[in-house]
Amino acid sequence: MKNLLKLVVFSDLDGTLLDHETYQWDAARPALQRLGALGIPVVLASSKTASEIRPLQEQMGLTGLPAIVENGAGVIGLHETDPADAYSALRDALDRISTHLRAQFRGFGDMTVSELARLTGLPQDAAQLAKARDYSEPGVWSGNDAELAQFHADLQEHGITAQRGGRFLTLSFGRTKASAMDSVMDALGAKKTLALGDAPNDIAMLEKADMGVIIANPHRPPLPELAGEHNGRITRTHDTGPVGWNASVNAILDTLPLVEGHTPDG
Repeated sequence: MKNLLKLVVFSDLDGTLLDHETYQWDAARPALQRLGALGIPVVLASSKTASEIRPLQEQMGLTGLPAIVENGAGVIGLHETDPADAYSALRDALDRISTHLRAQFRGFGDMTVSELARLTGLPQDAAQLAKARDYSEPGVWSGNDAELAQFHADLQEHGITAQRGGRFLTLSFGRTKASAMDSVMDALGAKKTLALGDAPNDIAMLEKADMGVIIANPHRPPLPELAGEHNGRITRTHDTGPVGWNASVNAILDTLPLVEGHTPDG
């Protein structure tokens, strides 16, 4: 079938396509298979590393497609340039932050594999992949709001931004999921985009896409009203994780003239 709209789907993982607690995605299999049959690319956009995302792409039938990794700090599958020690530079800059503030942030690089496994609920081998970073540093913030504001300010002096995701505060040299969308859209010839996410670090991606879906996640405060919700361009699900993902994607596909001879009313 021919995808007339040149639609590309961008999807967050944890709490969105993956269940927040179990990391399972099977409930979204019907919609993923439908997208695949229509030739519509699904681009994973996550704080996860390339090492974590490639096995998920293979399991989901998305091998060979680009993916946005480490919160947008990198893109795989587009023959982009080597990260050129971005992670080492990030860690070096982080260690130049004031000792008091630095002590309030415990990044993945500060943790053992066992500690990270306990924190995330991941198996040991999966936690090891989560530590294999190229571009960004997620971590846990333990200070108060005033200290966090100063932490942000100090990071900015080193060209580092901090984005709040579903579980962690992730540091990088400024690139976001939304900014990484451009190179992927160009490579895939996208004319229309759908984005799905659940966390603050998904907001810019959701607002940039032609259509956005906020996936319900009761494990964290709901996102504020986003630009585009008032006119229905961005919607919210009732169901959580891959269940909500599956229902919302199928509902959207039912309304779009995605293939020749198909109209929304049949």
